Amino acid sequence: MRWQRGTSDEDIEDRRGSSGGGGGFRVGGGGGGLRLGLGGLIIVGILSLVFKQNFFALLGDLPADTSVSTSAPSGPPAATSAEETERYEFVKFVVNDVQDTWTAVLPKEANVRYDRAKLVLFRDAVESACGFAESASGPFYCPGDQKVYIDLAFYDELKSRFGASGDFAQAYVIAHEIGHHLQNLLGIEQQVRRAQQRRSGQENDLAVRMELQADCFAGVWGHSTGQRNILEKGDVEEGLNAAAAIGDDRIQRMSGRGVHPEKFTHGSSAQRVEWFRRGLESGSVNACDTFAAR
Repeated sequence: MRWQRGTSDEDIEDRRGSSGGGGGFRVGGGGGGLRLGLGGLIIVGILSLVFKQNFFALLGDLPADTSVSTSAPSGPPAATSAEETERYEFVKFVVNDVQDTWTAVLPKEANVRYDRAKLVLFRDAVESACGFAESASGPFYCPGDQKVYIDLAFYDELKSRFGASGDFAQAYVIAHEIGHHLQNLLGIEQQVRRAQQRRSGQENDLAVRMELQADCFAGVWGHSTGQRNILEKGDVEEGLNAAAAIGDDRIQRMSGRGVHPEKFTHGSSAQRVEWFRRGLESGSVNACDTFAAR
């Protein structure tokens, strides 16, 4: 890809310098205790000495819904490698380019204003409006806070474990997650969740259609990069290879299990390639109706 360094970081929320579970110490039993920083503990200790009363015991009686977290300030870690710095610059470019594209395209094709999502960078683990997640779960989009979450180390796994290398393969991952943000803005995500509750036994089928549509939306963005001369020779193949590499059937085989389509959540390699290609070739949101497809 022909990309530029030094793009805006306005859509980036960098939590790589924060602990995923929130900083401080937890006071009180269970999962709802009060989380205090070192300074808070010192103050409570001083109050206990002055008033000759165990204020730590009082903190332990707090109800669960009063828990407070004092996380370390967000921002890049103190030390980053040159490779990670380069990835950071690349991710910034992709996030900006994908969202600039949808800012122009979505009102024209769907008569819906595009509201930009945030991309959260983290290490190892992170808390979101959708709950706690570890890096092992991979990149994800949370509709509750309209943010995409990714540990940049995922790109090492994408290359080493799945054999999907190249910058356009990495860009495809981000464009796919932004595709879920589009579904949220268009009301598709909410409709699918309601349908999953009503249609017992079809939860996985609907989840697959959601994921394939996000692949197609990623392809629509890919189509625009071709029009703007951002693509280089081999980029399309990198993207298609990435879509194939993370198909449910391939992942099931890699884990030593047989292929069980009824357990698919993202679609087979062939399906993911097909829908990503549809977006690439058409450049149209209307080509991405996976829910009407057989």
